[in-house]
Amino acid sequence: MIRISKMTDYATVILAALAREPAGSLLSTAELAGRTRIALPTVSKALKALHRAGLVRSTRGLRGGYALARPAAGISAAAILDALEGPVAVTDCSAGQGHCDIETTCGVGRAWQRVNLALRHSLHGVSLAQLAGLDAAELRLAPLERELRPVIGGRAAAALTR
Repeated sequence: MIRISKMTDYATVILAALAREPAGSLLSTAELAGRTRIALPTVSKALKALHRAGLVRSTRGLRGGYALARPAAGISAAAILDALEGPVAVTDCSAGQGHCDIETTCGVGRAWQRVNLALRHSLHGVSLAQLAGLDAAELRLAPLERELRPVIGGRAAAALTR
């Protein structure tokens, strides 16, 4: 199963909280922990990774804190995943040539590379603003919803169009 880690999930919740703040506002680690109900050490760890990746900026001092480094619409789900987990690669060979010991004899590597590329493309198409529910444009995945309906049930698939 392809699944993001809890830390990536928490980091997305933290980024969404920052995205909901007015421009120029700073939130401390403690404020973010309180608003998101995520443990303070976890918030701190996530913020360090997000800062290293250039997704948040920090200001030191009494009135310091964290803010998004760029607008929420300019931060993709792919950038969030890359910051916390590294580049998405569903298989070793989909990370690029030379990462797999059997790539010269493998007959399925190119297909997995296509799957990985499609996944990356989809992740780049979803912004933090959409993840945070701030983008007025609906995130519509109707073809995907029809495909997933039998797999995950009608109610869960319907949530994909919200």
